[in-house]
Amino acid sequence: MRALVTGSEGFVARHLLRHLLANGDEVHGIDRERDVTDARSMREVFEWFRPDVTYHLAALTHVGESWEHPSEFTRVNVVGTQRVLDASFEAVPGATAIVVSSSEVYGISREEDQPLRESFRVAPANPYSSSKVEAERVARDAVRFRGQRVIVARPFNHLGPGQSPTFVVPALVSRLLDARDRGDPSILVGDLSTRRDFSDVRDVVRAYRLLATLGVSGEVYNVASGHDVALLDIAHELVARLAPTVELVLDPALLRPVDLPVSRGSYDKLHHATGWAPRIPLHQSLDDIVDDLEKARREL
Repeated sequence: MRALVTGSEGFVARHLLRHLLANGDEVHGIDRERDVTDARSMREVFEWFRPDVTYHLAALTHVGESWEHPSEFTRVNVVGTQRVLDASFEAVPGATAIVVSSSEVYGISREEDQPLRESFRVAPANPYSSSKVEAERVARDAVRFRGQRVIVARPFNHLGPGQSPTFVVPALVSRLLDARDRGDPSILVGDLSTRRDFSDVRDVVRAYRLLATLGVSGEVYNVASGHDVALLDIAHELVARLAPTVELVLDPALLRPVDLPVSRGSYDKLHHATGWAPRIPLHQSLDDIVDDLEKARREL
C-alpha cells in the first residue's frame, strides 16, 4: 500500500512509519514542512503522492496546553482534519483515511461505566477533547455526504520509547533519573490517584494498519488494553527500580483544571473486526522507556 502519514515526526508516527515499512508499504510522511490547515498545500501533497491510505496523526495533543491555547487546538485538530480529508477525496476518491481521535472524548466516567465502549456517550472535559469530538464530526460528515472511506480510531493512553517527557510516564522517569544522578531526596508530581488504560505504542500502530485494511468505513474503534492501572502504582514501581529513597511530593502547579478519575476501554469491536489484541505488557513498555531515556543520557 502507498501510505501517507501526517504528523510524521511525532512519537506515534515514528513508530507507525517503522511498522508500515516493515510490512512492505510505500510510505511518505509530512510534518511541519506542510501546514495541514493549508488547503492548497494538502492538495499538492495528495495529488503528487496519491496514497491508498492516509493515517492522519497530525494534531496538538497535550491536554494541559489545550487550556492555554484552545483556539489553536481547534484550528489544527479540526480544520486540519477537514483539509486532509478534502484533499484525499479530491485526489484519490477511493482511498482510505484513518482519523486518529482520542478516548478523551468520553470525558469523565464512573467506575460502573467501565470498560468504555464506542457506544458510550461523548462528553469532552477539556479543549483538547472538544477538538477531537469536532474532528470526529468532520470524519463522519465525509462518510455521510460524499461516501468517503474514513475510519476513526479512539486510542486510550499509550506509551513507549521515544515519548516526550511532557507526558506523565516519561516525565516520571526523567525526574527520577535526575534525582538519582543529583542525589535529590524528592521529585515533584501531579495527581497520581487517577487510573488509566495504557497500551504500548507499538501495539497501537499495529491496530491502525489493521483498521486501514479491515475496518468498516464510518465506524469508530477503541484502541485499548482493557485494563486500568493507577498512576501511583506505576510511580512506585519506577521509584523502586530507579531511585528507591526518593519521595514523591505533590506540586499543585502540575494539577489539571479537570482530570478523569478512571478510564478503561474495551477493544472488543476492534478485535472482532481485525483480530487485534494487545501483545506488549506494561512492564516491558516501562523497561523500554527507561532504557531509551538512560541511553539518551549516556549519549549527551
